[in-house]
Amino acid sequence: MVAVSGVKNSGKTALIVGMLPYFTTAGMRVAVIKHDGHSFIPDIPGTDTGKHLQAGACGTAIFDGEKLKLVRQVRVEESDLFPLFPDADLLLLEGFKYSRWPKLELVRRGNSAEPVCDPATLLALVTDLPLTLPGVPRLPFGDAAAAARLILSYCNTWRETDKRQEGRL
Repeated sequence: MVAVSGVKNSGKTALIVGMLPYFTTAGMRVAVIKHDGHSFIPDIPGTDTGKHLQAGACGTAIFDGEKLKLVRQVRVEESDLFPLFPDADLLLLEGFKYSRWPKLELVRRGNSAEPVCDPATLLALVTDLPLTLPGVPRLPFGDAAAAARLILSYCNTWRETDKRQEGRL
């Protein structure tokens, strides 16, 4: 798990979308879990599943044989969603700026002036400002390739550490 964090409108979604082709090229299967700090509308009003929810269903599911969409009205933490993606090599978490997950933090000119995440959790600071944090690499804002390379390196280091701990190296 790696989070892509930052304040609202910092460019998290754009960075994730930009990185995904690099992960795919590297042969990785990646799933994304996005945290919404506001209440979102889970289904388009007027659709069948939207009508089900409006009428009082505690959940709905729709599928077509190749994909599915599940909406449940329950309290949930991000870790509750991890088992839904057993085939993913990497889970990207969008948001989670105050979490303990390892993360990239985006700080964008005109949107934010300084990092808000705990520096101990940062894999890198992604910014177009002249900011530095001791011991935290700085990546250029908008450079999805550099961000993907950093995460791929982190994943490889983690895998090697995991293998050593299991006695396979």
